Amino acid sequence: MNIKQKQATILSAYDLMAMFPNEQSAINYLATILWPNGPICPFCGNQKHNARADSSLFCASCRQSYTIRTNTIFHRSHIPLHKWLYAMYLIVTSRKGISSLQLSKEVGITQKSAWFLAQRVRAACGNQVEKILSGIIEIDECYLGGLEKNRHKHKKLNIGAGHGGKTAIMGMKERGGKVVAKSMPAINFWTVEPVIQAKVAAGSTVCTDEHGAYKNLSVRHPYAHKTVKHSAKQYVDGMAHTNGIESVWAVLKRGFYGTYHSFSEKHTDRYVDEFVFRLNEGNCRIDTVNRLTSLVKATPGKRLTYRMLTENAAFTRQQILFDLSKTN
Repeated sequence: MNIKQKQATILSAYDLMAMFPNEQSAINYLATILWPNGPICPFCGNQKHNARADSSLFCASCRQSYTIRTNTIFHRSHIPLHKWLYAMYLIVTSRKGISSLQLSKEVGITQKSAWFLAQRVRAACGNQVEKILSGIIEIDECYLGGLEKNRHKHKKLNIGAGHGGKTAIMGMKERGGKVVAKSMPAINFWTVEPVIQAKVAAGSTVCTDEHGAYKNLSVRHPYAHKTVKHSAKQYVDGMAHTNGIESVWAVLKRGFYGTYHSFSEKHTDRYVDEFVFRLNEGNCRIDTVNRLTSLVKATPGKRLTYRMLTENAAFTRQQILFDLSKTN
């Protein structure tokens, strides 16, 4: 007997604005998710507090003032929270992303504010540290960026053809499960194997193409390694293929070239996190309200200032290997 899969409930933009017509309605919604058992001080975790005249709360323990925005992506933002929720809705439901210019028109803010808002939402999407994949895992890489021959003369890197000058992205997809992806300084066994070992459970079956970075996975690590030879026009060998992770690259590249046209190397991981979130917690098979709720749950502890966003070198590809110290 065929059992039809439940169709996800879609929430329209019109219905969303009816749910959150003003900032207070948005505050009430955020409080039910972030403070299900009542307000909690983000500084010390104490629940004892006093209300102040400006609607903020005063912690009875550490004596700090706080609101629902404190220590979240909303921290010190002057944009009303119901506009924040509408922007988050647009980001989580736009499969190929939404540009800051279009976001500014939809939400009614400046393009600069829309870009900053979207980057903070992407920071909330980056919550991959806990994901450990198991079962059958497809692993592949892609490269984002323009061709060397198409660069202006003063921008040419003079490093040859191929992938030179492009940003390498490595991804892993669990069959029927989650996706993990991150930019890499290079694709070789020195960089690839530690990431796979940290993110893939022992005993899993790993499917890759014939790239040399993966050739010793079953020798040095407890994995069953299956390979397809793309150079020989082989794309499926029994259960071995990388079609699932390549479909992730298809969506990512359509967003890169079609929606954003480009994003700098420094911000690449944040954009990748956005696409990965939509494929995981923001999947279109999930009710729209639940997708939005998953994003709201990820907002605490992700404060991102404009100076951090534009000046901090810690957001470059040098901090790439999935923060292995936190994983172990």
